[in-house]
Amino acid sequence: MKKSFFLIGISALLACNNNTKYGQEIQQDSTSRNSPTENIVAPPELQQTSSFDIQRIPVATADIGDFPFIKLPQGLEEMNKPMLRKFDVCFFPIDGIMTPFEGRLYKTFVSPLRGEDFSQHFFEKSMAEYLQSVGAVNVFDGAITREEYDRYHKQDPNKGGEGDMGYAGQNIKFWALRTKDKGNIYIQYLSNNAGASLNVLQEESFVQTMTKVTADQITKDLNENGKSILYINFDTDKSELTSDGTELVQQIAKALREETSLKVSIEGHTDNTGNKTHNKSLSKDRANAVLQALTKDGIDASRLSATGFGAEKPLVTNDSEENKAKNRRVELVRTN
Repeated sequence: MKKSFFLIGISALLACNNNTKYGQEIQQDSTSRNSPTENIVAPPELQQTSSFDIQRIPVATADIGDFPFIKLPQGLEEMNKPMLRKFDVCFFPIDGIMTPFEGRLYKTFVSPLRGEDFSQHFFEKSMAEYLQSVGAVNVFDGAITREEYDRYHKQDPNKGGEGDMGYAGQNIKFWALRTKDKGNIYIQYLSNNAGASLNVLQEESFVQTMTKVTADQITKDLNENGKSILYINFDTDKSELTSDGTELVQQIAKALREETSLKVSIEGHTDNTGNKTHNKSLSKDRANAVLQALTKDGIDASRLSATGFGAEKPLVTNDSEENKAKNRRVELVRTN
């Protein structure tokens, strides 16, 4: 059975055994409810019925430390390497509706230390008492329906990943914490007699870090650094330029027309996913595709060369999807 709670404060939490339903304390106000993300829209029934508004939660004053703000209870550890994202989306249950929030994300499975047994009661009591002590509010304690899972799960890009939860029938405990210096923090967890899952999201607004690459920037990079690192779009496992990729190649051509003395090597790179030989061949094909597009745009082929390195020269370690994306690139290297 689903329960939605609103707890006025720590004193009320400790002094009273009768939890007050969240919706009884806060009037329904769909216009003031925090809208977590513009990209993924909560269903109309949530907008009409949910009374959750984090602005009505008292600001906590406790020192909660650094992200992800929670140290696991004694005798427990992260089962695998946790998911740590500077910016991502995570779904949390509000009135049984899985609702997306965006920001810094931590997700992990929890297991006992080697030789220890896992106690569901110990984990849940440890989490609840700690969260109460720092001023968090228990927003939801219950399971989502099969219909709700079917509605939302394909919107979750991390479904099936580390620390995943939100399947039909799982009992999820969702807490919200509002702080002055760390912003809004959302915590959810579930456990059974074998282990637990824990998610923490520090809500943040999206900041666009991509800027359009211009011929001037390419020329500057080549002259100052001897190379220009470009992220030219190709379809997955293909070497044909996309429309975005073609626009970027046009900027390369413009740079080479303006600096007629420049000669460059076009070097293709991939991440380490898949077969090494295939990746090296694919990276060379992509470099050649750029070369051919440049010659069609009027650049003399004698000023160009193309090669592919596959995953042999990563910029960063291929230990996350974010880092793999950084390694899938084309580099222009000045050769004169």
